[in-house]
Amino acid sequence: MSVRRSTVIFAWILLLPAVLYVTVIVAYPLVDTFFLSFTDASLKKTTKWVGTANYDKIFNATFAEVILRTFVWTAFSVAIKMIIGTFGAVMLNAAVPGRSLFRVLTMPPWIVPMAIGIFMWGWMYNGQFGMISGVLQNWGLVDGPVAFLAHGSTAFWATIITDVWIGVPLVTLYMLASMQAIPQDLYEAAWTDGAGRFYRFRRITLPLLVPSMITMSMLSLIATFNSFDIIWILTQGGPNGDTTTMIIDTYRTAIGSKKYGEGAARAVLICIFLSIFCIAYFRVTHRLASGESR
Repeated sequence: MSVRRSTVIFAWILLLPAVLYVTVIVAYPLVDTFFLSFTDASLKKTTKWVGTANYDKIFNATFAEVILRTFVWTAFSVAIKMIIGTFGAVMLNAAVPGRSLFRVLTMPPWIVPMAIGIFMWGWMYNGQFGMISGVLQNWGLVDGPVAFLAHGSTAFWATIITDVWIGVPLVTLYMLASMQAIPQDLYEAAWTDGAGRFYRFRRITLPLLVPSMITMSMLSLIATFNSFDIIWILTQGGPNGDTTTMIIDTYRTAIGSKKYGEGAARAVLICIFLSIFCIAYFRVTHRLASGESR
């Protein structure tokens, strides 16, 4: 046996556990869901092939509103997390006393179990004994109790604020690590030439953070688009469906109504959207890499 062939065999042996994991945990469920979306699978004993009937059902005005709401909810949440996270990273990267303590204080929203954090926000949003409503009344900003989760517009933004609270620490730490990886020689040279702090941030920090910001935005987009816990615990998609996103609608259809075929069709559509996001991300990063190599 040649050295090259033995090396290839050894490489495949090392890759085998990962290949099995991806096949069993990712590929098989994905393929099974795809075929399930073309059936009328439910609690019935028999399952029939129905072609694209499940997809025909979801392409209506109601589901179009769900899709639009999902994109709006994701866009606002990701944008706010990136803005606050990047600003927080800049503050934590500054040479100020006690910054190590401040870095530790950014962790609780990420460390606290998600369900507990969401329940905490649910209590604060309560109109009768919630802290937020009480503070607004004490300040004279509202005349009476405000039940944030009982009204569509306020419930929508309440879920976004909760998602931002949970996601900001990860964005902050990621951007902070990216900032600290920037060579200090660049700042020293700019400072020697008389460049101010804002100019250094605009001309050095921000351009070098673009790849990290794109990567973090993509990771946050995928997690937010698939976010289920926050909306389900706070509103379960209500009131009147004003916080129902695609993942909530898929759960209600497949698990709540036991319409597994229709639920699978919705899941496939989510997978398609996320695949488009990933393709766009890889194209952008490839262009950035090509530009840097020139």
